[in-house]
Amino acid sequence: MQDILKKLDLVDYIDSFSKLLAREKSIILEGDINLHHKHINELSKFDFKAPSKVENLDSALMHIQKQGILKIYEIFEFIKIINYFRYLKRFNFDGKMLEWLDKIIIPNEIIKISDYFDEKSNLKDGVNEDFDNIKYAISKNKEMIKQSLYKIINSTKIRTYLVDSQVHYINGEEALLVRGGFNHVLSGSVIDRSNSGFFYVIPHSISELKQKQNDLKNKQEEILFKICKEISSLFEKNLLFLKFLNKEFDRFDHYQARLFFAKAGDKNFILPSKNETNRLVDFCHPALHNAKPISIDFTKSVVMITGVNAGGKTMMLKSILSAVLLSKYLLPYKAHHDTVISNFKSINAVLDDPQSVKNDISTFAGRMVEFSKLFTSKNAIVGVDEIELGTDSDEAASLFKVIIEDLIQRDIKVIITTHHKRLAALMASNENVELIAALYDEENQKPTYEFLQGTIGRSYAFETASRYGIPYSVVKRAKEVYGDDKDKLNELIERSSSLEREYKQKIAKLDDEIANMQRITNNLKEQKEKLDEHIYSEKSKLHKEYNDARDEAKKAIKAKLVSESHQHLNIAHQKAKEIKVEKVQEIVEFTIGDRVKYRNTKGTIVSIKGAKAYIENDMGMKVQVNLSDLSRSGNPPPKIPTKKATVTIQKPETGSIKLDLHGQRADEAIENLDKFLSDALLAGFEEVLVYHGIGTGKLAFAVKEYLKKHPKVRGFEDAHPSSGGFGAKVIKL
Repeated sequence: MQDILKKLDLVDYIDSFSKLLAREKSIILEGDINLHHKHINELSKFDFKAPSKVENLDSALMHIQKQGILKIYEIFEFIKIINYFRYLKRFNFDGKMLEWLDKIIIPNEIIKISDYFDEKSNLKDGVNEDFDNIKYAISKNKEMIKQSLYKIINSTKIRTYLVDSQVHYINGEEALLVRGGFNHVLSGSVIDRSNSGFFYVIPHSISELKQKQNDLKNKQEEILFKICKEISSLFEKNLLFLKFLNKEFDRFDHYQARLFFAKAGDKNFILPSKNETNRLVDFCHPALHNAKPISIDFTKSVVMITGVNAGGKTMMLKSILSAVLLSKYLLPYKAHHDTVISNFKSINAVLDDPQSVKNDISTFAGRMVEFSKLFTSKNAIVGVDEIELGTDSDEAASLFKVIIEDLIQRDIKVIITTHHKRLAALMASNENVELIAALYDEENQKPTYEFLQGTIGRSYAFETASRYGIPYSVVKRAKEVYGDDKDKLNELIERSSSLEREYKQKIAKLDDEIANMQRITNNLKEQKEKLDEHIYSEKSKLHKEYNDARDEAKKAIKAKLVSESHQHLNIAHQKAKEIKVEKVQEIVEFTIGDRVKYRNTKGTIVSIKGAKAYIENDMGMKVQVNLSDLSRSGNPPPKIPTKKATVTIQKPETGSIKLDLHGQRADEAIENLDKFLSDALLAGFEEVLVYHGIGTGKLAFAVKEYLKKHPKVRGFEDAHPSSGGFGAKVIKL
């Protein structure tokens, strides 16, 4: 892990993240990354404090398992974790966080132990009576030692030998600072000397008190050992719980560190997806200060970055691999939330010169060793900087073309930087290859650190040499040696690659259009067959119904009684009325961009949503209509005159157009209102009246909100009391 972090310039970034962890651990967060992200999202809604630093407890847990006795400071490390989970349980978490914390049930006897300690790891008063008594005795003895020392300090015999009138603590012992010759007036032991040559002395008169102090401390240690033994025994009984709690603390530690790290720099979490799309949007590499955001689509199997020297090609490669790595381990980074990253099993970076005298390996041989490992990988992404490094570029181009094509078959994504155009030209025709060129500002003779997809870039070696101080005369001679023919050849390679890509894109577009026409033809053929069957069925039905009606009419003619003849005629008349011919409506499939006709208006479909379509008529007006109300129009749109034309639409003389929305649901009413306004606009009305009623106010609110957003509504107001008042709106179009 450390190796690839170093190659991608992420060491400092990961170190700054690791400092937020409560204890040192790997940055890898095991388990379901989507579940982890849900936990982090839920945590982000709460303002909680980060856990304090905690030591690694693996050795302590092993010690407990072997029935060992923990030291007091080791016990307190467990207490810090226990108290932190007690703190977390006070929050009103919900969802996945609540489910997780509910599984952590702290035994009451463990809670009791955690209450033994204060925040500084000291035992509280009242935990053990003997310990409290010893602690009091030690404190009292210290005070007696202090008082004895001050009594000596205030003695007139020793005052001339004292450097100061303070009690000094040297190596945990109380001492006086005196000048040479003190032994004439003071009996004591020298324990240290100052930088000025003075002596730190412990007077013999307090030795008895010091001995008592040591005895008390030894007794205190005995009592403390007994307490630690009892707690260690209790921990042994709850060993499985402590192991579980220790593991869950590490898990939460990962969560809180990632959350605080994201908040610190306004970073986003980009989760790896199962989508095959790969798109980096406004990514800023952490190693760069004031970095220019990078956006790149690297969905294709191979991304080949060419172009200007020192133009950011290598950093582009590192940016892609860095984003993949950070997403894989759920580490936040600066990028737009529209960024999409696939889930790659492994990430490889072939960036450095592998030449090694120690291993007796050349640059190219080292590269071959690294590439050979890729043939056993699957679902991996690999970045290769200066792919032809260490050998003849023409031979390397042929070799790497075949290697890359084989890696594509193995589901391996390859990101490449190169200065040589031969490999780029060989790979340009492959539909799985994306060409990207680093751009150069020729006017100012410097890289722009911007990139253009779909083309091969120039290296601008001569311009770069001049920019970094190579004499103009040297660069000029180099251009002469290089020759115009080679320069023209490079331009031809770039142009031919572009033309080939354009040609392939046009062929693909034509193939799509041919396939679409074939589909339409097949649909029309099926519709014709269905219509033929339908017509035959309707003809048979009409024929039978006609015969029935005719038979009834004959019976009426033959009937002798007038009443009976009238009865048969009525039956014949009724049968004739019941004869209905089902309207045959051709099923037409429309797509965006089709020319259509709606009533007396012709236009083009701009979007389709369900059974509705938005069309833009030839006057530039957009309206929503039912798909079933449309028919095809083969006529091309009228040519728009270059001169400005003024169109005046007069309101019809039939009066105001009205729409009543009473009793309708809000969504149904808005849909009807939208169609109503579209028809009114087509008809040229400038003012319409809509009734929505008062009621609960929901429908009135929905109508007002819709009218505020409608692009063709100039304004609206409540109607006159005689026309509905607050329950209606006058709308100006």
